[in-house]
Amino acid sequence: MDAFSDLIRGVRAHGSLFGSSTLSPPWALHFVDGAPLTLCTVLTGAGWIVPEHRSPEPLRARETVVVRGPATFTFVDEVDTRAEPIACGEHCATPEQGGTRHRRGWNDRGGDAHDGHGATTLIVGAYPVHGEISRRLLDALPVVLRVGTGGTADPVLDHLAAEVAVDAPGQQVVLDRLLDWMLVCTLREWFDRPGGEPPAWWAAQRDPVVGHALRLLHAEPAAPWTVAALAEQTGVSRSTLAKRFADQVGEPPLTYLTHWRMTLAADLLVEQEAATVADIARAVGYSDPFGFSAAFKRVRGVNPSEFRRTSATASPTAERPLPTRTTPAGSNA
Repeated sequence: MDAFSDLIRGVRAHGSLFGSSTLSPPWALHFVDGAPLTLCTVLTGAGWIVPEHRSPEPLRARETVVVRGPATFTFVDEVDTRAEPIACGEHCATPEQGGTRHRRGWNDRGGDAHDGHGATTLIVGAYPVHGEISRRLLDALPVVLRVGTGGTADPVLDHLAAEVAVDAPGQQVVLDRLLDWMLVCTLREWFDRPGGEPPAWWAAQRDPVVGHALRLLHAEPAAPWTVAALAEQTGVSRSTLAKRFADQVGEPPLTYLTHWRMTLAADLLVEQEAATVADIARAVGYSDPFGFSAAFKRVRGVNPSEFRRTSATASPTAERPLPTRTTPAGSNA
């Protein structure tokens, strides 16, 4: 398990959060839900993404923009369009609900767009992002990021174009998975763009020593890791690993591990309602619940019970089983 896979695993497209619109000018679609992440890509034509309180961003054919919520945004044919905005969201996706050209899970060639002349086809995927794990990914992203044509996402666009053109059994499942694939490709390219400033954990994954150490920590976060055990696994000395890790990631390996364990614990406290604090402590590598509670409060600012109480009204997430604790080679435990 690498850091990126861990952070993005809770970001998934689900059914009604997919939309395809074929538009002829003038148009203005106002996406009002403020989803944590919204992916917009144009198959044909062009338009403008206008984020709330930010400068407009052009979106041309086969380009992709990802917008980070909670601010809303509008997709328009021109920045000064004369079109009246149509509010689009999870509950505005069929003609009966007001979204005359914004359909859920299939292509709707409405209005004057039926002849294809001057039409723009927009694909939108809104991603609900729950929990602390995926929030670490959101924190690494700007409000708007753009990826141009000609990258690894192009084949995915071809599949999307073919799928939205038909109405077939199982289509929604295919579209959801294609959108997930599209999002992964888009974020990869944005993090790797020339002159970019990717988060430390992304760049560090490419280092043969630090990347290996990160994969070990993410694969078995509950294991009783020591710097010596990590150094043995990565084939370097303790001092070399400690310095190289701190230089690449910005903090020592065991500090990184503590922060990651507290992130896992925060989600488990919400998802595993029947689990005690002691259960959560063991799941993330602490035999002593008091030591775990002290570490959690030091990192999160509140104790585990208070965090669980205040998070009880948050949107539910899929329940994840408690991780299994293992002992790495070279560990003292």
